[in-house]
Amino acid sequence: MEVLNLGILAHVDAGKTSLTERLLYAAGVIDAVGSVDDGSTQTDSLALERQRGITIKTAVAAFRIGDLNVNLIDTPGHPDFIAEVERALSVLDGAVLVVSAVEGVQAQTRILMRTLQRMRIPTVIFVNKLDRPGAQYDGVLRQLAARLTPAIVPMGEAVGLGTPEAAFKPIVQDDALLDVLAEHDDDLLQRYVDGAPLALHDVLVDQTRRATVHPVYFGSAITGAGTDALTDGIRDLLPRAGTADAPLDGTVFKVERGPAGEKIAYVRLFSGTASVRDRVRYGDTDGKITALETYGDTLGPGQIGKLWGLPDIRIGDTISDLRNKTVTRRRIVSAKFAPPTLETVVTPRRLSDKGNLQVALTQLAEQDPLINLRQDDLRQETYVSLYGEVQKEVIETTLATEYGIAVDFRETTTICIERIAGTGQAVEFNKKDPNPFLATVGLRVEPGPIDAGVTFELEVELGSMPYAFIKAVEETVRETLHQGLHGWQIPDAHVVMTHSGYSARQSHAHAVFDKSMSSTAGDFRFLTPLVLMTALQQAGTTVHEPLHRFRLEIPTDTTRAVLATLARLRAIPQVPALAAETSTLEGDIPAAAVYELEQQLPALTRGEGVLESSFDRYQPVSGPVPDRPRTDHDPLNRREYLLHVQRRV
Repeated sequence: MEVLNLGILAHVDAGKTSLTERLLYAAGVIDAVGSVDDGSTQTDSLALERQRGITIKTAVAAFRIGDLNVNLIDTPGHPDFIAEVERALSVLDGAVLVVSAVEGVQAQTRILMRTLQRMRIPTVIFVNKLDRPGAQYDGVLRQLAARLTPAIVPMGEAVGLGTPEAAFKPIVQDDALLDVLAEHDDDLLQRYVDGAPLALHDVLVDQTRRATVHPVYFGSAITGAGTDALTDGIRDLLPRAGTADAPLDGTVFKVERGPAGEKIAYVRLFSGTASVRDRVRYGDTDGKITALETYGDTLGPGQIGKLWGLPDIRIGDTISDLRNKTVTRRRIVSAKFAPPTLETVVTPRRLSDKGNLQVALTQLAEQDPLINLRQDDLRQETYVSLYGEVQKEVIETTLATEYGIAVDFRETTTICIERIAGTGQAVEFNKKDPNPFLATVGLRVEPGPIDAGVTFELEVELGSMPYAFIKAVEETVRETLHQGLHGWQIPDAHVVMTHSGYSARQSHAHAVFDKSMSSTAGDFRFLTPLVLMTALQQAGTTVHEPLHRFRLEIPTDTTRAVLATLARLRAIPQVPALAAETSTLEGDIPAAAVYELEQQLPALTRGEGVLESSFDRYQPVSGPVPDRPRTDHDPLNRREYLLHVQRRV
């Protein structure tokens, strides 16, 4: 049986979850269409989702269209949960992008469409809420072409706009269809000129499946208008999952905890099959599948299923056969995602909950790795990374309802990074002052290409000392670079090990191994931060702050007031595109100022301003350089550092 893994995406409140309910109802999976307002939907299972009427966590449901099995993935619509969306996109075969016929193309709609296009995911567009007052047909089509992509194909006409009788007539105009398809197919245009048969439907299927054009349907998820035509489009136009006859190879895109605290992994298989009691490799370990949920008893190629019995599994892990050593490790790389640019400290209201809070936050980070916990052992505090204030509320409510822990948050601050400015090197030799450790470590640090991560290279011979000692140096280098000269992470760097040396294993006569005479991995782990930070001081670092790209649509008569506010917030707008009634402003703004702009915009624009913003890049901080409190015993302070680690030795 053929399989289609389908994502439903939209700006918050466009009707995405309502459309999911309608599709499940039409397929006979549920007996009645749930209501987002009443909190009775199938896929919004969290209490906060039902309370607020928004999707927070990705949910998976399944239905059939004839002989086609559809795994339907309902994703969050709020921009604070964009990482959750992008993880789901990595396992999709196709997508439905939902747009409101009343509000039209909104900020998150554009971000989602750009992501779908970047990942080359075949997408059809469903314009929802056709029955609502203020619904548009021509106006929305113009917005889709102007703000998303000109390669759209209206698959019919809307009638009865803004009334309960609103309907969609699936009639495709061949002339309009030919114009769009010919833009991407010179052979089609030549056949038209030659008077040859065109087979426009076949060309439409091909171009849709190559994510070149995007069919557009209109309707209402509440009344069901237009959803039959959309279902036909999903079946006919979107591609099927591949069913390669190859060794087991799958990707984990979601992890959650069951009622007993057990881990449940959501897996998309790209090839092979998985069954209960199979032993599989995942991450850096292996385990046995104790339970499985999907169609039938076996999880086959192209399918999505839930696996139990793999306690150390993480989002992004590859699932493979124990006997297969050729599967390429496919991780969902977080660098693709816009990074969280905010962080806050979480503290329990009851001191007795401190240990439980750490466990709970660790489990939440399993479900969303970009929460990125940062433990400050010196102050006994825990930092969490955030995309926005709504995410903070979600964490607070989840901790209260699922773990019984009441928490407070400190003021949200911006996460900066450090970049290496030049080249620096340092070395400390074994048994030579001021080095108190039985190890020789020499390191050279250089700037790394942006988004290339930390690379580690040897200029010493691999056999110059035991590999465990070299590995200890590399691991400590990566850990130490989480806090640079100003306390911020250094995400990109090239580090070269230039010197190595150790004291061979030895002992006194007729005695056992003497640690005081022989090098251990601990010697290299304790010495490496001192050498690395000395090299960094020589190279120098610059602090960079996150910058967002923004687009504002505002009433023209409010432009002066908005520009004044943007200047105060250190934004850099381009020359405004002025029009008679509505003008457009684009430019860059520090991430730290986005929330304040969101709060002030309604008052500045009489509630008519529309803001789009998304992370764009990092840029050097202008003005005073912000420092981040260190969470370790500072290797920049040699005396205090040695007092601490030598006490541990």
